[in-house]
Amino acid sequence: MALTVLCISFTLFLLLGVPVAFSIALSCLATYWVEGFPLELAFQNMISGMNVFSFLAIPFFVFSGELMLHGGIADKIVNFARNLVGHWRGGLGMANVVACTLFGGVSGSPVADVSAMGGVMIPMMKKEGYSADYAVNVTTHASLCGALMPTSHNMIIYAFAASSTAGILAGPNIQVKGASIGELMFAGLMPVMVLMVCMLAAAYWVAKKEGYPRRADGSSTLDPFAGWKAVFTSLIAAIPGMFVVIIILSCIIFGITTATEAAGIAVTYSLFLTFVGYRTMNWAKLMKAAAKAAKTTGVVLLLIGVSTMFQYIMAILEIPDKTAEALLSATSNPYMMFFLINLILFLLGTFMDMASTILICTPLFLPLALKMGMGPVQFGMVMLLNCALGLNTPPVGTTQFVGCAIGEVSVEQVMKSILPFYGALFAVMAVVTYFPWFSLWIPTLIKGAPVY
Repeated sequence: MALTVLCISFTLFLLLGVPVAFSIALSCLATYWVEGFPLELAFQNMISGMNVFSFLAIPFFVFSGELMLHGGIADKIVNFARNLVGHWRGGLGMANVVACTLFGGVSGSPVADVSAMGGVMIPMMKKEGYSADYAVNVTTHASLCGALMPTSHNMIIYAFAASSTAGILAGPNIQVKGASIGELMFAGLMPVMVLMVCMLAAAYWVAKKEGYPRRADGSSTLDPFAGWKAVFTSLIAAIPGMFVVIIILSCIIFGITTATEAAGIAVTYSLFLTFVGYRTMNWAKLMKAAAKAAKTTGVVLLLIGVSTMFQYIMAILEIPDKTAEALLSATSNPYMMFFLINLILFLLGTFMDMASTILICTPLFLPLALKMGMGPVQFGMVMLLNCALGLNTPPVGTTQFVGCAIGEVSVEQVMKSILPFYGALFAVMAVVTYFPWFSLWIPTLIKGAPVY
């Protein structure tokens, strides 16, 4: 009865258009009431879920990204990327890929990446003779790299969800390891680099096939190479903005700080760089960045709080065990099981935002992945990639809608030419899923011991 109430009420609230966080909260409260639990317990779970020290990294990372976004870092990264590869066939598209990847490391957010890079690159690409759908697809897909970067607050959300799940699974004679934030940060580096290469290949292939750039006079001549001096000069100008990633990783590698403290250092560095270094920040921009960071942090922490209520109910009702039994009845082959998990995560990601999908699906599928031999760090990469792909897929494709709004093109038009870019994403997804060393090699090298 309780499980029926939970599933039906949650689905009904979503269909009525109630925001995901409130849908989770209301369905949990209904289930608590049916089970006879005191409602005070629900709010105690919610508060305890949010009252975690490591979550201080979330507002720090978000604020640092917003400072970089409003501090003009995007323009310097775009200038470097264009000088580097802008003279090749489809060069502006390839420069877009490089710029989105680099800025994703600064912002840690695909949506912020699309907003910053798209606002600069999409109009520029259209003006230079690239189609609007090509410009939007290049930008929105390359921006997904931000979800796997060290500054990604979604990694912290997954680390929390994985640790909570490990706590539920653990017993007197059972020890289940969660995923540390540091291990996740290093695990994302290799997939990001390969994803960027795949996106560059897709951008080049489509540009060559379509003859981009195609200008108004019918020509498709290429821009001249700016010269290595211009590349070096623009790189020097862009490096301080990208240095925030090196600061975070260095602090963790050498044991100087925790990930939370490294995030605080990143904010301090971002303030110094934008106010003193580049001198592009002013009071109005600072207030805008702070307001956006506060809003994003509030939404994320609300989702974490209500998801803690949800996880408590799932543990009481043994939903993860029942989900595993249902899937194991379909197949016991690990390769097929991982395919089914990827498929389900992808489908759910098209209907829910990234944080919601992580918080709801990690307790459901992480225990099953562990049974099939996939560790929490590798599963984290699979989860983040699927959720990132969902950001670029209707009906709730946030990055795609932002890109389409900037490019002034319909979602239907963009979907017609999306397959090469989807192909690049799915290729990386397959490698991450079926080859553990691909994402675990760097954290194992850094740690000096196997990482799972």
